[in-house]
Amino acid sequence: MRRYNLAVLPISKTHWTQARQQSLNTGEMLLYTGHEQENAPHAQGLALILFKVARSALVGWKSHGSTTIKASFKTKKEGITMNIIQCYAPK
Repeated sequence: MRRYNLAVLPISKTHWTQARQQSLNTGEMLLYTGHEQENAPHAQGLALILFKVARSALVGWKSHGSTTIKASFKTKKEGITMNIIQCYAPK
């Protein structure tokens, strides 16, 4: 992320369950979603890793099942919110 100056890195096909937010030791924030039940299969999840600038601009995020996640960010322009939607569509 640092090498390419990314603020948000989407990750498809994670193997975690439930929807959670976690701060990493490196300063990034991990937002992830998977199946809601803990005993469900560990498949079809996805995640967003937020670097510092995106982390501070995060307004909110929501999981839409195990295959879609939406994060909203404030922008420098007053009244404009940017949404990033990450989807996982298995074959």
